Amino acid sequence: MSDAIEIDRPFDAEVGRLLDLVVHSLYSDREIFLRELVANAADAIDRRRFLALSDESLALPSEAGIRIRTDHSARTLTISDDGIGMSAEDLASHLGTIARSGTRAFTETLADAKPEERPSLIGQFGVGFYSAFMVADRVEVVSRRAGSDVAYCWSSDGRGGYRISPAERETTGTDITLHIKADATEFLDAHRLDTIIRKWADHVSVPISIERDGKFVAANEGAALWRKAKADVAQSDYEDFYRHLGHMFDKPWATIHWRAEGAVDFAALLFIPGASPFQATSEDRDSHIRLHVRRMFITDRAHLLPSWLRFIEGVVDTEDLPLNVSREMLQATPVLARIRKALVNRVITELKSRAKDQEAYGSFVGQWGGVLKEGIYDDADHRTEIAGLARFHSTRDGALTSLDAYVERMADGQGAIYYLTGEDQERLASSPLLEGMRAKGFEVLLLADPIDHFWPERLGSYQDKKFVHVAKATDLFEAEPVDPAVAALAGALKETLGDAVSDVRCSARLTDSPAALAADANGPDLAMQRMMRRAGRPVFAGAPALEINPAHRLIAALVRRHEAGDDLADWAALLLDLARIGDGEPPADAGRFTRFVASHVGGES
Repeated sequence: MSDAIEIDRPFDAEVGRLLDLVVHSLYSDREIFLRELVANAADAIDRRRFLALSDESLALPSEAGIRIRTDHSARTLTISDDGIGMSAEDLASHLGTIARSGTRAFTETLADAKPEERPSLIGQFGVGFYSAFMVADRVEVVSRRAGSDVAYCWSSDGRGGYRISPAERETTGTDITLHIKADATEFLDAHRLDTIIRKWADHVSVPISIERDGKFVAANEGAALWRKAKADVAQSDYEDFYRHLGHMFDKPWATIHWRAEGAVDFAALLFIPGASPFQATSEDRDSHIRLHVRRMFITDRAHLLPSWLRFIEGVVDTEDLPLNVSREMLQATPVLARIRKALVNRVITELKSRAKDQEAYGSFVGQWGGVLKEGIYDDADHRTEIAGLARFHSTRDGALTSLDAYVERMADGQGAIYYLTGEDQERLASSPLLEGMRAKGFEVLLLADPIDHFWPERLGSYQDKKFVHVAKATDLFEAEPVDPAVAALAGALKETLGDAVSDVRCSARLTDSPAALAADANGPDLAMQRMMRRAGRPVFAGAPALEINPAHRLIAALVRRHEAGDDLADWAALLLDLARIGDGEPPADAGRFTRFVASHVGGES
C-alpha cells in the first residue's frame, strides 16, 4: 500500500459481526475500554524503546508517555502516545482485520461466560481496540510510524467499514480520538478517568497523565514497588503501599517480597495483615491477589493463592503471560499453575520461619489461625505442613501449643492425640468428658473453630499418632463391675427418659460430674450435630446416651430413692439437663429445671 493512497474498505464479515458482539454483549463493562487502549499505548512505547537500542534515531523523547484529554463541547476523548506508531499498512492490518480469533469462537465463549468474566474476553480474542466502540459511535486513529515523515488516519463508525487517509502528526506516535456516545459522557469526566487508570494501570511504568484545567496531571504511580530490589525499598514504602492496596489502616504483620526466576519468572509482593479488615470466614472464600502482566493489572480473581490463604494481600507480576490473557486462559495455562505452587511454598516457608517467635506468631494465629486450619482439610499437598503451622489450646495451660510440642509431651502409655470439639473454649475446658483424661494425665486439644469439626479425621494422624475424639476414647477406661442397684437405677432412668436418650449406662471416665452425654461411637459428635442443625443440614444420628457416674453422691441418692420406690421423673429430667449443660446445651425445659433446683436447694441431693 503506497503512502499516498487514500482508501475506503469494508470490514470483513468476521470483524463486522464481532464489533456488534463487543458493543452489545460487553456493554455493562464499558470502562474496560480505557485499560485496553492504555495497554496498547504502553506496548507501543515499549516496542519503540526496544528498537531504539539498535537504532538511535528511534529514541524516545524525554517526556515520552501517555496523555489523555477530553473536550466536553466536542464530546471527544483522546489518548495519545509516543510509541512506535503505525503506517498505513499497519492500520489496515491491525485495525481492519482480526488475525488470531474468529467470531464463531468468540460467540461460543461469550455465551458460556459469566458477566464478571466478559471484560477479559476482549483481550483473549484480540479485540481490545474494538472495545472503544462500547463508548464511542466513531473512532479516529492518527498515527505516524517511527522512521516515516507521513501520518495516516484510520476512521470508522464501527459498523460498515473503515477509511484510511493522509493526516498530519508532527511526531512519531498515535492519537486515538473517541467520539463519545450520549449515554457514555461519564468518560469525559477527568475524575472518572483518573479512578479507572488507578484501578487498572496505576503501576504501568509508562507515565500516564490526564488533562485538567489545561494542564496534564499524573494519573498513575508509575513505579512498580514489587519490581524494585528489596534493598531499595524502605519500610515506610511497604506500609504505604500496603494501606493503598488493601485500604488498610494497620501495619502488615509480615511482608514477603521476592523475585522468582527459573521455570517461570515473576515478581511478588505479599502482605499478611496485622488485623482483620473483614470477616475472613464469610461466603467469599477466594483469594484476591492482584495479577499484573508487565505492570498492567489483569485481574484479582486468578486464584493465585488457595482459600486457606485468602487473608493475604498483594501483587504478582509476570512477563510469562500475554498482556491480553483472559480468565479462561488463566485457568488452563501451566504458567499460572507454577506461579501458584511457588507462592504457596514461599508463604509456608515464611510462616515456618516466623513461627519460631512464639509471641509474635501467637498474634498471627489469633487473627488467621482458623482460616489457616482450613488448609488441613482442603489442601492434600500441604496438609501435614499446615498442621505443623497451626496452633491449639489444650488442657495443659493457657498457652497455645503446636502438634509437635504436644507429641513431645505425650504421657507414658498415651498412644493417640486426643481432642474435644465445641463452640466455646471455656465450656470445652470444663467438659465432663475431660475428667477421666485429666485423671490419666493425658493432654487434650480444645478445638473451638468451626473447621475443627472436620480436619482431624481428614488429617488422620500426625507423626504416626492417630487423632481420637475424647467422646470416642471409651477403650481407655475399663468398666468396673456394676453394682446391681446402680444397674437397676440406670434401667429405670432409661425407661423414664424414653426416646430422649438412646441408653443410660455407667461410666468409668467421670470423676467429678454426675452425668454426661455421649454420641454414638460411629456417628458425629454432639457439637458437630449442633452445628449441622444450625446450618439447616440433616443429622442422621440417634439420641445421645446418658452416662452416669456411680461414685457421685447424686447417683447414690437416686439409688436410694429408686429402692424406696420414689417417682424419679423430675430427678431423671434434672440429671439429663445437668448433662446437657455440661455439653454446652441449655436445659430441655428451662422453667422446670429452675423450679426444681430452687425447690431442692439446701435439701437432700
